[in-house]
Amino acid sequence: MCGLLGLVCPSENDAATARPAVGEALRCQRHRGPDETDTWADGEIVFGFNRLAIIDVDHSHQPLTWGPPENPTRYTINFNGEIYNYLELRAELAQQHGATFDTEGDTEAIVAAYHHLGPAAVGRLRGMFAFLIWDSEAKVVFGARDPFGIKPLFVSTGPNGVAFASEKKSLLALTGTLGLADELDPVALQHYLVLQYVPEPESLHRNVRRIESGTSFTVSPGGELRTDRYFSPEFRTKPVSGPAQTAALHEEIAEVMRDSVAKHMRADVTVGSFLSGGIDSTAIAALAKEHNPNLITFTTGFEREGYSEVDVAAESAAAIGVKHVVRTVSAQEMMETLPLIVWYLDDPVADPALVPLWFIAREARKHVKVVLSGEGSDELFGGYTIYREPLSLAPFEKMPGALRRLAGKVSKAIPEGTRGKDLLRRGSLPLEERYYGNARLFRDDQLREVLPQYAEGVGHQDVTRPWYDLSRGWDPVSRMQHIDLFTWLRGDILVKADKVTMANSLELRVPFLDSEVFRVSSAIPLDQKITKETTKFALRRALDGIVPSHVLNRRKLGFPVPIRHWLRNDMYDWARGIIADSQTGHLLDKAAVRALLDEHRAGTLDHSRRLWALLVFMIWHGIFVENRIKVDVPEPQYPVYL
Repeated sequence: MCGLLGLVCPSENDAATARPAVGEALRCQRHRGPDETDTWADGEIVFGFNRLAIIDVDHSHQPLTWGPPENPTRYTINFNGEIYNYLELRAELAQQHGATFDTEGDTEAIVAAYHHLGPAAVGRLRGMFAFLIWDSEAKVVFGARDPFGIKPLFVSTGPNGVAFASEKKSLLALTGTLGLADELDPVALQHYLVLQYVPEPESLHRNVRRIESGTSFTVSPGGELRTDRYFSPEFRTKPVSGPAQTAALHEEIAEVMRDSVAKHMRADVTVGSFLSGGIDSTAIAALAKEHNPNLITFTTGFEREGYSEVDVAAESAAAIGVKHVVRTVSAQEMMETLPLIVWYLDDPVADPALVPLWFIAREARKHVKVVLSGEGSDELFGGYTIYREPLSLAPFEKMPGALRRLAGKVSKAIPEGTRGKDLLRRGSLPLEERYYGNARLFRDDQLREVLPQYAEGVGHQDVTRPWYDLSRGWDPVSRMQHIDLFTWLRGDILVKADKVTMANSLELRVPFLDSEVFRVSSAIPLDQKITKETTKFALRRALDGIVPSHVLNRRKLGFPVPIRHWLRNDMYDWARGIIADSQTGHLLDKAAVRALLDEHRAGTLDHSRRLWALLVFMIWHGIFVENRIKVDVPEPQYPVYL
């Protein structure tokens, strides 16, 4: 787990001139890899790297050069992530192709696989990754990002070259080198206020984009960036009939999870696990305990009742027999730390859960260098409550079109906040219009009130349409899962997981987001995912006996944050101050934002999530655009090897 930076220049002179700037830009992502920092140049290519040493800690230094016997320096790789099947892959390459290795790590496995298998090598990698490989013989850079988007990779293209980085702020530091100017993207802002994150491939800076999940690419010095999607997830459910087939499915799920956790435990440093009160993280911790009897688990919570899973997590930790560490977070800590967290994020993410996650990551880094976590389970196994919506809206599907449209008109006439209003509104809409992921902040009418430059015709369907087009004919729940893989998961869940853990120089691994786990989960039939009583039905049955009984059928809270209450009390004056000081009047109607805050405080309506999105954006703008908010970014002060 590290931070990479790569620059592909039109000429050798450009590269030589740019190398010092690359070294300086690396400092922006020092937290991603405080163990080692290095730059490397060859002709038109400059690579920079920050290393967090996890596997083969005394070797596998990067950028790493490898090649066949006839040209041992042909390739140089910059790699962020972990390949969990690297031992098997190295053995296969040695046996079938005669590949030799100078290290014991996973980095050489990637570049050797690329040499012997070509671009198809990406499909053989079981892990999380973003990498660049310079082929000095073919004069081309080949790179890729993992199938689910666990590891980030930003790209910026200018007249002076193409640059890639694990952190956007490193590319912003290179805008002058690339011959670019910083420009805010208003379309990305509008998408952010609807979705609570900036969807791939966008960023809030027009000249910085993201390499999408499941995508590989090539670029030559002076040439254009060319991308290719190598992973297109499909939910092709297979029906099961009878107790024997059902039992076999549950056993297959348990075995693939056991195998995934075993491979995710591979490390030369200490591995711990996050633990909430839900089934996902509890299952990961229980399976990890099989490989590390001294496993340490970590959880966070708040003192307010109903917003903490600390007690349930502690009970789970005792049941599976692990040491447990708890970190409680206050409203004051959230307010004081939020600007620093937003700096680490690169782009705003309006998910309040990332704040307590930052605190528990900071606590965990005092004990371990790697943690396992349960992200991805809901998307793969059908865990979100909203996936049951097609069951509740089934009567609307049987209505004539005219009657469904009438239901929509009736919903508009019902006062805001009235029970049943949203059910009528959503029931009147087809799936493609009503579902665009787990976060739904501002509707169009609400956006018009806060965005002076609201763009008609820009909406969530711009983001979801391509993925809906690929899922025609699937059942509605599978289509919703498919949408979430390309929106909510990679835009919110994985961004916050990567950013806040790497901010603390902590590697986070997600065993549910594994290619073999997806192979099994993508074939689960609908009635084994969603029932009228529960979600993730098959997963719950598969984990019976692995997770404690008090967790098995419990609904997950995750890391809930009481911002609804705090914005009416503890955080009200703080929020007013952010709005007053922000220089975003040309982008947001600040009077309308203040009105939302006051209406929320009065208890008329709950605007907490919308307000949080606006406040986070204002802080982001104050840091990255206005340069008004100065963030004191600490130097990493952790043991080099733990």
